[in-house]
Amino acid sequence: MENLRRSSKFLSLILRHRPETIGLSLDPNGWAEVSELIVKLRQHAHPLDFQDLKIIVETSDKQRFAFSEDFKKIRANQGHSVKVDLGLLPVTPPEWLFHGTATQNIASIKASGLHRAERHHVHLSPDENTALQVGGRHGKAVVLKIHAGEMQRAGFVFFKSENGVWLTEEVPVQFIEFG
Repeated sequence: MENLRRSSKFLSLILRHRPETIGLSLDPNGWAEVSELIVKLRQHAHPLDFQDLKIIVETSDKQRFAFSEDFKKIRANQGHSVKVDLGLLPVTPPEWLFHGTATQNIASIKASGLHRAERHHVHLSPDENTALQVGGRHGKAVVLKIHAGEMQRAGFVFFKSENGVWLTEEVPVQFIEFG
């Protein structure tokens, strides 16, 4: 199981940020051919077969990956730093969303809000527990409450990825509760 966890992290690197690490090509929508991925992973000392990939996709607590309907392609659901078009359509968010971060980031967020940095979007969670888990990955977690409904009414656009993560380009300070 530990090997699959490490493989999942490596897949995140490849499918979200650096496919060139193993010489993999992503199509404009972020999809990679499963057969090509398996070959390239083996060539780079990460031997996975289709069943391993299937277990990673099905058991990932964060549901980071998805297969195409015919299982011939795989991609990350969100979080890319490489240019991809996930084909997400704008949706109306709930009134409140949440963002988990580490305490050391609070001063910067209070000064300038939340920004997507190297990624395509700011990631928001539908509930406080999920946000707490996300924030805890990088230190002592803090959960910020986001006035998503108010943002949308002010013209900000929201998307929802296949795994339930809410996405937007930025969250200005006036829409964040630091309570």
